[in-house]
Amino acid sequence: MIGYNEFGHPEFDTVRSPMGELVYRLKYKSDRAAVSTMLDTVVKFVKEWAIHPDAIVPMPPSKLQRSFQPVVEIATDLAKALNVGLNTTSLRKTMVTGQMKDVGDYSERVAALSAAFACDKQLEGKKVLIFDDLFQSGASMNVAARTLKEQGLVTSVFALAVTRTRN
Repeated sequence: MIGYNEFGHPEFDTVRSPMGELVYRLKYKSDRAAVSTMLDTVVKFVKEWAIHPDAIVPMPPSKLQRSFQPVVEIATDLAKALNVGLNTTSLRKTMVTGQMKDVGDYSERVAALSAAFACDKQLEGKKVLIFDDLFQSGASMNVAARTLKEQGLVTSVFALAVTRTRN
């Protein structure tokens, strides 16, 4: 620990990957320039992956009180760069959940999220790329993907996160 930030939260001498640093700058420093810096890498990865989604669906955020949503910022530019539809409304949370970074066990995360998502028919028949900025265990994305598949709406679900947390 190196001290406290302007909000009274502890700060640590942390080493992040280059993409992790960009996500940190976007989420916690409101540095929107980080989006364009990370976008080239994300676009290149998706093109090499060759999945060709019909829609990019950002994961619904668990922290709603931000002035902007980092994952939506990245997903918006990604959709434009890939010339793919962006859908920010079809996959939604139906209940308030805590931030999953505060829940340590994978099965506890899945249980906490099991009824947390719903989807409307706008994604029917589409190949969907669920997109998130940060991946810890995959519980949120797995439950969201399962929701889309169980409702019989989408033909394929792919998941991509910009970076992951350390264990």
